[in-house]
Formats: sequence, structure tokens, C-alpha cells
Amino acid sequence: MGADDLEIARRFRIALEAAAKSGDREALYPFLAADVEWVTPKRTLHGLDEVKEELIWGSPPENLDPEFEVGEWVELGDGRVVSDVHETYRVKATGDFAYERQRQIELTIRDGQISRYEMRIVG
Repeated sequence: MGADDLEIARRFRIALEAAAKSGDREALYPFLAADVEWVTPKRTLHGLDEVKEELIWGSPPENLDPEFEVGEWVELGDGRVVSDVHETYRVKATGDFAYERQRQIELTIRDGQISRYEMRIVG
């Protein structure tokens, strides 16, 4: 794992946050390997085509604004990095707190692309 992989993870996180706010996932695809494995608590998708066609994650409900507090990437070895993400959702009209949740994202980076994305619920 080198500085290049950490930079890929950093840039991917920025694209992922933008996609979570807008619902537009196009900026994520160049980071993903053709044989990417996309793992969430509900399902696992195999391959970039399946991610493009079947990923049901999208933008938050229209009445909520998401905020993200993202920790630093921590190297786990073998091209793997992990980061904690604290998500807070607020009501758009008032700014009032709606709910929050804690997630952890682990990436495996191979040959400059993300070969595995895993999002876990941690709180």
C-alpha cells in the first residue's frame, strides 16, 4: 500500500460523499475495477455492470440533508484501507436533527482501482 493507494481512497471518498448527496453515481465508476465486489449489509454485487444496474443506494429522501464526518484512512495491509463515517441527517426545511448512524467503509485497492468496497453498520 503506498501513497498512491491512499490518494485513490481519498479521492473515492470525496466522489462517494458527493454521490450520496446528489444521487449521481457516475463519478464513482472510474474508481472501480471491472470485477469489483460491492458489499453492503443487505446484498453483495459482483462486477461493475451489476453495480451500475442494480445498486439501489441513492440520494437521501428529498426532505433530508446528509452531513458526513469521515475519519482518516487506516491501512490494514494487502491493499486494504478502512475509514469510519458518521452520518447525520437533518430536515431540510428546518435544519432540525432527524437521525444519525455510524458506518465503516473498507476498500481493497488493486492495480490503482477499487476491487472491493464494503460498508458495515457499526452503530
